[in-house]
Amino acid sequence: MFEKNPYQLLKFSAAYGRQFRHKIFVIKLSGDTLTDPKTRRALCEQIALLWSFSIRIILVHGGGIELDQECQRLNIPIHKIAGRRITSAEVLQTAFKVFTEQVQPLVLGDLKSLGVTAVGLTGLDAQMIEAHQRPPISIKADGDAGEKVVDFGWVGDIVRVNPEILFDLLDQDKIPVIAPITGNRHGDMFNTNADTIASEIACAVQAEKLFFLLSVPGLLRDVHSRSSLISQIAFHELDTLEAEGVISGGMRPKIQAIKRALGSGVKAAHLVSGILPDALLIEVFTNEGSGTMMLAPAKQGVSS
Repeated sequence: MFEKNPYQLLKFSAAYGRQFRHKIFVIKLSGDTLTDPKTRRALCEQIALLWSFSIRIILVHGGGIELDQECQRLNIPIHKIAGRRITSAEVLQTAFKVFTEQVQPLVLGDLKSLGVTAVGLTGLDAQMIEAHQRPPISIKADGDAGEKVVDFGWVGDIVRVNPEILFDLLDQDKIPVIAPITGNRHGDMFNTNADTIASEIACAVQAEKLFFLLSVPGLLRDVHSRSSLISQIAFHELDTLEAEGVISGGMRPKIQAIKRALGSGVKAAHLVSGILPDALLIEVFTNEGSGTMMLAPAKQGVSS
């Protein structure tokens, strides 16, 4: 689209650039969009362009694929239910290493090469994200008729986000890049779902937009058909889609995170491809968009 009509890009970019100047975007990068170096670089180029428009960006990254690969290499069992990982002590230590020593430095390196000043963090830094260990909970797995009690191990549920360090970095024109590790005041460390972290940070900083960058174009009615993309959906329809099974697997925690954010002051949430060329820019800078947009309940029907 942009290659065929660069003037159109400039026209839309100028208009939306003015609209979003100095606003905060929280962008969650899923691990499967970061594995391929070319894909990761293309994503960072889009993020750098948004940053050049004085949009204040906070990045949260996953690393599930890399963590699975490292666990397999070390013969550490992998268990997931309803799209969420069960974290043993071994998995926790491996996650910390993978997220902070493998995934995050690659993102920081790409951003630095594009002239962006970025700072790598975890939720432990400056006690940014306080959490407690999740107690055993009842949960319904995909395909199960009923719920069962699951102990997720060293998984942290967020108590609060202390955003001061984030605001300080944003005021210095820097991009915080956050790995999904949290802790409590007793020194315990937890693996915390990156989707949840992105949502809670978006709430704490009252972000203009929350993005989830995926390996698929957005929310699909049929996971086997990319032409079934839902371009916009009303907040109240999300529960219906989950009951119908449209929302399942790893999409479930994303939708839960989006519902939390939209109900707490974030104006819009977007599910966007992190793989298709320029998909993030198209979503931000055009009326048509490229993925799925969800608006806060009072904002239904308002254009992005």
